[in-house]
Amino acid sequence: MQPRTLCGAGALLLTIGVAAGAFGAHALKAIHVDLLAVWHTAVLYQLIHGLGLIALAAAHPLLQPRTAALAGPILLAGSVLFSFSLYALVMFQIPFLAYLTPLGGLLMVAGWALVVVAAWTRPRS
Repeated sequence: MQPRTLCGAGALLLTIGVAAGAFGAHALKAIHVDLLAVWHTAVLYQLIHGLGLIALAAAHPLLQPRTAALAGPILLAGSVLFSFSLYALVMFQIPFLAYLTPLGGLLMVAGWALVVVAAWTRPRS
């Protein structure tokens, strides 16, 4: 993913995350406290990964290009799968959606591991 695309995707995640946080704080007051905690976890991870994508875009010149380019879409996919499966679980209470969340988490871990590799394998100038 190009740095400009990463930055835009991160900003979009942040925009949706702020809106989801506000929605959770105001519109979901009537739901059970356990489900509200799930919602807040989804918002937190989405906001963190939105900032992470913007940071990845900013750090792009310091990283090994191919590996960094692979990390971005994996992080984005992981964040969307993780957070949006939790949002859907809370909103629709469909239990099988909880099985998608760990896959999103695994993609986020893999994406950050790729960033580590990209940082440590930069070709010398």
